[in-house]
Amino acid sequence: MRIAVDAMGGDHAPHEIVRGAIDYASSSTDEVILVGDSARLEREIAAYGKGHPPNVRLVHAQDVIEMGDHPATALRAKPRASIVVATDLVRDDAADAVISAGSTGATMAAAVFRLGRIKGIDRPALPAHMLTPTGPVMLLDVGANVDSDAENLVQYAAMGAIFAEHVLHVESPRVGLLNIGAEVEKGDSLAREAHEKLAEAGIRFVGNVEAHDMIEHRADVVVCDGFVGNVVIKFFEGITSFIFRALREDLQQGPIAPLALLALRPGFDRMKARFDYERYGGAPLLGVRGVSIVTHGRAKARMIENAIRVGSEAANAGVPDLIAEWTREH
Repeated sequence: MRIAVDAMGGDHAPHEIVRGAIDYASSSTDEVILVGDSARLEREIAAYGKGHPPNVRLVHAQDVIEMGDHPATALRAKPRASIVVATDLVRDDAADAVISAGSTGATMAAAVFRLGRIKGIDRPALPAHMLTPTGPVMLLDVGANVDSDAENLVQYAAMGAIFAEHVLHVESPRVGLLNIGAEVEKGDSLAREAHEKLAEAGIRFVGNVEAHDMIEHRADVVVCDGFVGNVVIKFFEGITSFIFRALREDLQQGPIAPLALLALRPGFDRMKARFDYERYGGAPLLGVRGVSIVTHGRAKARMIENAIRVGSEAANAGVPDLIAEWTREH
């Protein structure tokens, strides 16, 4: 696979982006294409001290779309921005996937406007992984669309199930509809209509799931509109961070705190590994004609390395083609 990486996007770019790319390339036969200020990228590669792997090449892009830029406007104003150039490599069949830790809005806008939507998909969807004790739950949409209709939710469900099966390796993924109750008649008109359509969509639909059902991993893929999904995922991230922070602060209190921390450290290490979202790398914008992976703006080298791996697996599995095949059959 040939993976284009927006080396200038993210809070720690290009320093951590370059290091993650070098680490991935050093253990893979994939070609990694670093897109950005070539001179600066060369300096970062030299400073890392691991050499320049033969499967890493540079493509120059002099501009950067900043977090504060309006995505659509910036795409027109900065046609040589790193995310635009990297996405165009996929469009022009010079790369198989694009990865970015930069502006989510700009990454999505580049994918939609430069790659285009898959025929039959009305709106692309952005998923997120919610970590549970028994594995990740894919929640979508988490912000690509504020408003969605019932047919959109069916498309999200199908795309999420395809990605879960072929990239996350979940056999026969269970799909749930986020709602305020398990009963069929629960929810607003959108939820009730979506429930009816999902039940007839030819996927493994397990019905309505409530928010606490996601933590219990009652479904592998959960669908909702982007407004609700964005609220849910941010609350989940916030409460998880709060719990870990509160535990650490409380255990540092008192005269025996050092001994208590020493005794509990193995358990905390196991818990930290269980909730390690970095290992999932990033999330694909599903529904566009190509693989576009959005990773966290705070991503460091390890998460970038994993995001490149996700992009490679999604491209190798042909996720956009599988989605297109589903639309033709439905």
